[in-house]
Amino acid sequence: MNNGYLADNTKLVMDRYGFTASKRFGQNFIRDRKVLEDIVRASGLTDEEAVVEIGPGIGVLTEFLAEAADHVYAVEVDRKLIPILHETLSGYDNISIINQDIMKTDLNALTGGRSFRIVANLPYYITTPIIMGLLESKVHCKSLTVMVQKEVGERMTADPGSKSYGALSLAVRYRTRAAIVRQVPAACFIPSPKVDSVVVHMETYDQPAVTVTDEALMFDIIRGAFNQRRKTLANALAGYAGINLEKERIAQAIEAIGAKPAVRGEELSLEDFAKLTDHIHKFL
Repeated sequence: MNNGYLADNTKLVMDRYGFTASKRFGQNFIRDRKVLEDIVRASGLTDEEAVVEIGPGIGVLTEFLAEAADHVYAVEVDRKLIPILHETLSGYDNISIINQDIMKTDLNALTGGRSFRIVANLPYYITTPIIMGLLESKVHCKSLTVMVQKEVGERMTADPGSKSYGALSLAVRYRTRAAIVRQVPAACFIPSPKVDSVVVHMETYDQPAVTVTDEALMFDIIRGAFNQRRKTLANALAGYAGINLEKERIAQAIEAIGAKPAVRGEELSLEDFAKLTDHIHKFL
């Protein structure tokens, strides 16, 4: 089977195996060669590196990754796809097919402790938990290149003050340097989703972008700030159980970083949140 066959014949392959895309697993398979080539190129993958693919489906993207990488670890949660993948990818000897939930998979153990890149066409319904879980884990991941719903991609790369800016934006900024590398119309998938997608590339930092006294506290503060984003930051944090600090103390910490008393979370940068965390930490 030649490289790109699955992309050119996605519907034919699905019909051959009697496979129907599952709404439960959010399955939409890419069938556009140019998109697949662009994803691999954007990932920066070399033939000396390992790559973890999340949700290979029938192996459309996996083919292209196998041509570019030293080894591909294809992690698929849908057990119905495992025998199909073993057949469609039988021509490659550098692919490991793993039937596991990525949220429960120890990627360091899976890859034998070597560094790797992550590439994925993520299901819309669980995109944010997967990205947050990967960013918060201590894996040897050089980069993440993911296909996501356009709205989520905009949230991931949003700047302070924008309507898309929030907890996801800050988590991505804390661990990576991120950018949208291309738009992907809904027509590039089988079945076609109702919305367009984007490819986001995140190059991970060796150390987080900012230094903070208590990382877990900072993300509690960030979650509290955006839990009710229409409220001022002081009111939002005062009513958030994760902080458990009286409003007066929170207001003092906000003033200490030079922010206005009525500031909202969406107006603060990652650096501001780190400074705020350090001040709040003193009161706890």
